[in-house]
Amino acid sequence: MKSYYLISLGCPKNLVDSQGMATLLQRAGYDPAPSPEEADLLIVNTCGFIESAREESREVLQDLAELKKPEQDLVAAGCYAQRFPSELADHISGIDGLIGTRRWMDILGLVGKLNERRQVDHPVGPAYHVPGVPTVGQDTQGVIRAVSQGASAYLRVSDGCRRACAFCAIPLIKGPAVSRQPADILADARRLAEVGTEEIILIGQDTTDYGYDLGPETDLAWLLEQLAGEVPEVPWIRLMYAYPGQIGERLIEAMARHEQILPYLDLPLQHAHPDVLRRMRRPAAIERVKETIKSLRQAMPDIAIRTTFLVGYPGETEEAFEALLSFVEEMRFDRVGVFTYSEEEGTTAAELEDNIPPEVKEDRRERLMAIQQPISLAKNQALVGETLDVLIEGQDEALSAGRSYRDAPEVDGLVLAQEALPVGEIVPLRIVSALEYDLIGETPAGPAPS
Repeated sequence: MKSYYLISLGCPKNLVDSQGMATLLQRAGYDPAPSPEEADLLIVNTCGFIESAREESREVLQDLAELKKPEQDLVAAGCYAQRFPSELADHISGIDGLIGTRRWMDILGLVGKLNERRQVDHPVGPAYHVPGVPTVGQDTQGVIRAVSQGASAYLRVSDGCRRACAFCAIPLIKGPAVSRQPADILADARRLAEVGTEEIILIGQDTTDYGYDLGPETDLAWLLEQLAGEVPEVPWIRLMYAYPGQIGERLIEAMARHEQILPYLDLPLQHAHPDVLRRMRRPAAIERVKETIKSLRQAMPDIAIRTTFLVGYPGETEEAFEALLSFVEEMRFDRVGVFTYSEEEGTTAAELEDNIPPEVKEDRRERLMAIQQPISLAKNQALVGETLDVLIEGQDEALSAGRSYRDAPEVDGLVLAQEALPVGEIVPLRIVSALEYDLIGETPAGPAPS
């Protein structure tokens, strides 16, 4: 019996593709190995979004290449392998095969090619399976496009992206946007519900673009209505990766109408100054963004809105950055992530002069986070005395940790309780204390005496 060891790096979308490869391998008779030393096949599903992610991918691949035994094969899969396959092959000796993120479903074909190459005494270089044509594979062979993490699951609704953001390499890596068929999404959701999933998190490069290629009536709002009817027993459905300008009345109404669709939205805005946004090739109508947020809060007064900003973009003046600070103070987002700009080869922004010194970029990041921290603290303090449903994800003796509707996995805060609570269940907790990013809660009856 053959075995595989798979490491998945990067975002939840990569995790879904990794799960797909694992499913296909297991169907073909491969068992998951507990360690790389015990596997016949080593796979690293790489991230290639930014340089720091590529560096991590190179380090993991190099470590496995140095440990690899002659009878083992090492495969570099995913975004890095899709975007810069020759770079990986040239810099890391020991890679036997490369497969891009758009064709993860062909993993068995690549493995077969590697097995054939073993009959050759001295194969030259790794085997490639990275198509140059920017098409996105949809022939997923009945593999569920979801991955479970505890009681939560990420469910893919689309692949690729058709946005033209100047700084982003995702379209170069993933290819153009392709929506999954509604019947396939609903079938996956039903399978997740049948195994007791408490939270389904909808993901794609841009979830709000769902259905653009399926017809005028098939959009994200329509899909949410279908999901609510298909899996009414799943308590939480969460939206990630929305796009400014794509939050319309139909979507807001669908979110507000169904209790299981959480009043939470991840809406990466990237900046707030029109000149910077235009250079980014992002929606620059800030007043429209403000109106959208106002509409969301009117329809769902308890909604938690998460956003991210990119500082130090080429041409960002101090005046433009100050406008961003003022915008954050005015809008009072629940969650904010801040990143500094770094040039990505092949993007439109790479043609601009990166005229912001690294120390200025980092200073702006710190200043923006300093503005947001007291806002986050005040938002959390306002919840003291309230009772929130919390999905318990971990327990260590008498300390439990979980997330409320306000918290997406890994990127937001936690709710902590000094009680032993059932992992994988949603438990009501009364909030008794607040930190900048986390909450402290207890069951309404209070912790049991020690």
